[in-house]
Amino acid sequence: MLYDLSLHIGYRYEVPATGAHHMLRLLPLSLPDRQRLIAGAIKVTPEPDEITTFNDFFRHPASHAILRGPHEKLDIRMQARVLVQPQPMTADFSPLLDSLPQEIAETWSLDAESPHHFLGTSPRLPRDKAISAYVQSMLKPSMTVRQIAETLCSRIHKDFKYDAEATTVDTTPAEAFASKHGVCQDFSHVMIVALRSLGIPSGYVSGFLRTIPPPGKERLEGADAMHAWVRVWCGKLTGWLELDPTNDIAAGTDHIVVGYGRDYADVAPVIGVLKSYGSHQTDQAVDVIPVRQ
Repeated sequence: MLYDLSLHIGYRYEVPATGAHHMLRLLPLSLPDRQRLIAGAIKVTPEPDEITTFNDFFRHPASHAILRGPHEKLDIRMQARVLVQPQPMTADFSPLLDSLPQEIAETWSLDAESPHHFLGTSPRLPRDKAISAYVQSMLKPSMTVRQIAETLCSRIHKDFKYDAEATTVDTTPAEAFASKHGVCQDFSHVMIVALRSLGIPSGYVSGFLRTIPPPGKERLEGADAMHAWVRVWCGKLTGWLELDPTNDIAAGTDHIVVGYGRDYADVAPVIGVLKSYGSHQTDQAVDVIPVRQ
């Protein structure tokens, strides 16, 4: 599936900001046998005094923009064309949970794909007894790692209510779990904490999801948003599997990957610091448009 993507993130400051440093992770990844970034560009207005690009540890194409002078607003725009390839359906070759530690121990690599980076706590994901008990309650002795992950994905989708007003970007997994309300970031964080409590390596995926309007309705421009889902390491034979607990589906050709990380902190689309005071406003719009081939 071929897509044209556009993203706009705007900031409006009550008092002009100065000395701004922003880290941008917005361009989709190129992944072997998964997706290919054909073309992409990021434009920042006002034009930065300095901008550098690099690949971080998890291989994100990141940009560091510096704006020294005063500015009342900041506009960030990304445009890209991406080809997403369908993933083949495969049999479940993942091990039983008791056998997983041995397979992890036999994985010596410490590169960005290594399961060792996705086992313990991470900046936004501490251990949580309630979430651990939640996943323990659904285990059966005969379940494979993949079956556990898929069962948990379905259970979160069933037990949690999508509510964009219930949480913020800083809501903790414990808070989201207690209320059973939230958005894709919350559902993904809860799922990751639960899987790691079992010793199953799991991480956070940031990206875009194509939305399909109801029958008879036109698609609204800018109605799409950035999305999040979960990747789970299911042993040496199966490798990484991507599951979307918000929609209870495996990631497919409608899911476009921007970044992989341990949690949201590793893949936040825009992070930074600046000098200012007073309030600010933020707006975001995303378009994911299929291209006829």
